[in-house]
Amino acid sequence: MSTAPIRSPTAQSGRMKKDESFLGKLGGSLVRKKKAREVSDLQEEGKNAINSPLQPFSTDLHPEDTLLEENAERTMLDPSSREDGKFKELMKVLIDWINNELEEERIIVKDLEEDVYDGQVLQKLFEKLSGRKLNVAEVTQSEIGQKQKLQTVLEAVNELLLPHGWAIEWSVDSVHAKNLVAIVYLLVALAMHFQAPIRLPEHVSVQVVIVKKREGMLQASHVTKELTTTTEMMMGRFERDAFDTLLDHAPDKLNVVKKSLITFVNKHLNKLNLEVTELETQFADGVYLVLLMGLLENYFVPLYNFFLTPENFDQKVHNVAFAFELMQDGGLKKPKARPEDVVNLNLKSTLRVLYNLFTNYKNVE
Repeated sequence: MSTAPIRSPTAQSGRMKKDESFLGKLGGSLVRKKKAREVSDLQEEGKNAINSPLQPFSTDLHPEDTLLEENAERTMLDPSSREDGKFKELMKVLIDWINNELEEERIIVKDLEEDVYDGQVLQKLFEKLSGRKLNVAEVTQSEIGQKQKLQTVLEAVNELLLPHGWAIEWSVDSVHAKNLVAIVYLLVALAMHFQAPIRLPEHVSVQVVIVKKREGMLQASHVTKELTTTTEMMMGRFERDAFDTLLDHAPDKLNVVKKSLITFVNKHLNKLNLEVTELETQFADGVYLVLLMGLLENYFVPLYNFFLTPENFDQKVHNVAFAFELMQDGGLKKPKARPEDVVNLNLKSTLRVLYNLFTNYKNVE
């Protein structure tokens, strides 16, 4: 939601004169008076909102945010939070995730507020994640049609999430009104519920401004909204897997698993006179992963497709991501780990990737 500062009386006066001149040409003296009164009322409401001694605040308001019925309220993201680095990172992670999931649909999301509010992206994303087809119109241009689609999509989402203890922080009206906080809450919940192979930035909080109209006066208050917690707490909603147990409680058994995986990968990499002794480090640049996939699937991987001697973080991420693509081409599900996690020497992520290969190719000679 874009924001704009409330104009000064001088600016308002200039605008009024311009509007009056235009309306005067139309010969509408009554309309001119009504227009001037509306602008004056709007300016007065803006002044009250800013100068209220009971609840002072410095947030700029867009004029449409001050046009409220009595006892109504509107929620908006504080501009300072919009520029917060961690919040920007969260939005980028979510956008990249959506685009990756909907690549086959040829849908490209660039802005969460402008691209998600009408329900089309949410419909496709939910259908892809859940494997469930929703009975909605494919294309809806009217506001009524968009809200009807959103209603169907959000009912399906809520039906899925509520039994798992999710607090519903979104609604048809808030999403359609391009409420960025509501949209992010929804996407984070979907990503966590479906255990998306992404790492959400931890401890992302934003300031939300709640504007209320009481006795003709606008009052505003700030509320902190926590969008993400720690990775461990966020993933704690789901059943911990075998690697969590091994890492936390059975380091002796973990060593047995690591030895088995080393034996498995060396059985194939030895064909290229390569050998692995440390799982944590030797797969971090993605080179061995790419070569291993070629050996397991019995094809030669052209050297121009990856960096044989990666020199920086981005090149290593490219290699691991390319290896993940080869895995999917071989019929495997997309790894839950992120390429960045493998490059950053995350043992659990590396083990998951290699164990997935082991279970699918353990009988390959």
